[in-house]
Amino acid sequence: MVITAFAQNTKSTIKGFVTDKDNGEPIISALVKIENSKIVTQTDVNGFFNLPKLEPGTYTLVISFNNYDDNSFVVDVDTGQILSKKIELTKKKSKIAGVTVSAKRQEKILETKVGFTKVTTKEIKALPSIGGEPDIAQYLQVLPGVTFTGDQGGQLYIRGGSPIQNKILLDGMTIYNPFHSIGLFSVFETEGIRNAEVMSGGFGVEYGDRTSAIVSVNSKDGNKVRSSGKIGISPILAKVFLEGPLLKAKTPDAPSITYIASIKHSYLDKTSKVYGVLGEPYKSGLPFAFTDIYGKVCINSGSSGKINFFGFNFDDNVKYPTSLFHWKNFGAGSNFVISPNGSSSLITGGFNYNNYSISLVESDNKPRQSAINGFDGNIAITTFLPNNQEFKYGFEVAGFNTIYEYYNALGYKSDQNENTTQLGGYAKYKANIKSKLIIDGGFRFQYYASLNQFSPEPRVAVKYNFSKNFRIKAAVGRYSQNLISSKNDKDIVNLFTGFLTGPDVDLYKVSSRKTDNRNIQFANHFIGGIEYDINRLEFTLEPWFKDFTQLIGFNRYKQNVTDPDYLVESGKAYGLDLTGKYSKDQFYFWAVLSYGNVTRYDGKQTYPTPFDRRMNVNLVSTYTAGKKKEWEFSARFNYGSAFPFTLTQALFENINFSQQGLNTNYLTQNGTLEVIYDTKINNGRLSDYHRLDLSAKKKFSFSEKNNLDVTLGVTNAYDRNNIFYINRITNAKQYQLPFFPTLALGWNF
Repeated sequence: MVITAFAQNTKSTIKGFVTDKDNGEPIISALVKIENSKIVTQTDVNGFFNLPKLEPGTYTLVISFNNYDDNSFVVDVDTGQILSKKIELTKKKSKIAGVTVSAKRQEKILETKVGFTKVTTKEIKALPSIGGEPDIAQYLQVLPGVTFTGDQGGQLYIRGGSPIQNKILLDGMTIYNPFHSIGLFSVFETEGIRNAEVMSGGFGVEYGDRTSAIVSVNSKDGNKVRSSGKIGISPILAKVFLEGPLLKAKTPDAPSITYIASIKHSYLDKTSKVYGVLGEPYKSGLPFAFTDIYGKVCINSGSSGKINFFGFNFDDNVKYPTSLFHWKNFGAGSNFVISPNGSSSLITGGFNYNNYSISLVESDNKPRQSAINGFDGNIAITTFLPNNQEFKYGFEVAGFNTIYEYYNALGYKSDQNENTTQLGGYAKYKANIKSKLIIDGGFRFQYYASLNQFSPEPRVAVKYNFSKNFRIKAAVGRYSQNLISSKNDKDIVNLFTGFLTGPDVDLYKVSSRKTDNRNIQFANHFIGGIEYDINRLEFTLEPWFKDFTQLIGFNRYKQNVTDPDYLVESGKAYGLDLTGKYSKDQFYFWAVLSYGNVTRYDGKQTYPTPFDRRMNVNLVSTYTAGKKKEWEFSARFNYGSAFPFTLTQALFENINFSQQGLNTNYLTQNGTLEVIYDTKINNGRLSDYHRLDLSAKKKFSFSEKNNLDVTLGVTNAYDRNNIFYINRITNAKQYQLPFFPTLALGWNF
């Protein structure tokens, strides 16, 4: 006799999405708790929450978030029932600071958050903005561990990693060049950003093919209630942002369709000439111009999920008298969030196509160009367990083509045309032990098909809550990547960045140094941290260390055909970041002090990178005034210690013998003046950098939803001459932005 028993699930689940009643946007990190119990969780980036494994019965659910009225209601769940809810929160008419502190503190207790910073549109707008146009590119510069190399062509270096080692994502799609050549603006429209997450190291197994940092930007879904937007104009650019419903939801759980659309165009190359009375560099105008277009449609099913479709076209031009620089990026994609009926899991995924190209034309008219285009797809499944525990696993596939053609100053050509496929899979588990110890660890498998190479990558982050006010944390992990930049870590000023894949050659034969038997790049991260909160003060201290065990670069400096096309190096980066925040009523103050040490070893010598800024200090303050809080004043001071550079050892006249050979009269022929560099790389230091930016904003309200922002801003308020570049031959100095006053208007409706 055979008896088969089926275990019946007697537990219940309450899940759903929390949104803003005014516009329908997801609310991130809202507290969701069951009254008179210790059961509490927070919403994710999609506004989703899950309370699993509940005993059947009647519960009072309480949902709260910063500056929103609490929403509480009674729910009944039957045996084995999975109850889905769509919950709306209404903004408070007056702010209560205590709620904000409580929500932030709860998030710190529930998540590891090692090397992690969450950025919102409100925080971006609070910073004094250049040209009166707030942009995430300017906000990222004040984050701990971030180094910015300059206003013109500047890039972000995050805790010892170069730009190619940072993955920038927009709605899950990789953006290969997110920053315009002026260095002050990104391709992301501020009004369209829901939030951004900056992971400066120790990031989880969900992210692959980068060895330093992740910046993930998520766009809004669009206003589900009414049509709205913003029109802005400043001396630098003009923009239009629109959002609204294409199909309104009749009830909170009913389907809806929304959209967002934005376009911004810079005319700095023309308007900067007006500033000619201020002197250089404005007399001939600043040669930067760009146009960004983005659109998105969100189809929301109600309480079970949504699917998004988006597309973009970004364009950047720089016109110097002797060269033309241009890059263009267009793409389209989709992503989805599904919480199936009858399931307590969350399914997310997406599929994208991206095409990026870049070109440089100089006086020799030789082509210098690069392109990368292809697709990527991903899917992830998250299962929620009691006490804020999770199990998540996912798969990724990417295929792309890289094209590169470059002639260096000596006329030697380097090129590549390569197709490649990458596969990734991961699994992770987050355990929450008595709300004291949080362990978030997993394993990633990365396969690089073009090189037939496999990389196993374990990663783990932990946090221990000694109390509600004091916490320690740490993260370690293994990381790899295939993409290579044509830029070299010895470069100082270079707008052109080509993309290549790892070489399918024996690096032992072409390089003086090799640390791994696989032609991909590797890094190990070690990050610690202490968090301490007292009243309205928040402190975070994070020591960090990144060991770049293998770095592969393209040799653009080859002098003959026998020189290698690739260079192999290793690197070490370590530092300490201290962050302090204080807020009370209308006043907010944020201080970031960072120390870093970044070096590379090329097989012959250890040298500091050009972005090795040892000390970096950012002080940010905002104050809101007026009966209706219609005034906002803000200030930012930045100090950075000197960047390194390679010293000039001597100058010599180079005579051209190629035309007349031995008959060349070197006594009468004029040669070109050439530089002999110091054998020690980056052994000198430029001068220190410091700058003060100020802004004042006045809001004129015509109705509840209709107002005009007038912003008066001053960049480099005391006109500091910060070095950007020095011509070694003429000793002529080029400075970064001088005293730069602007007036910007923004109509919100």
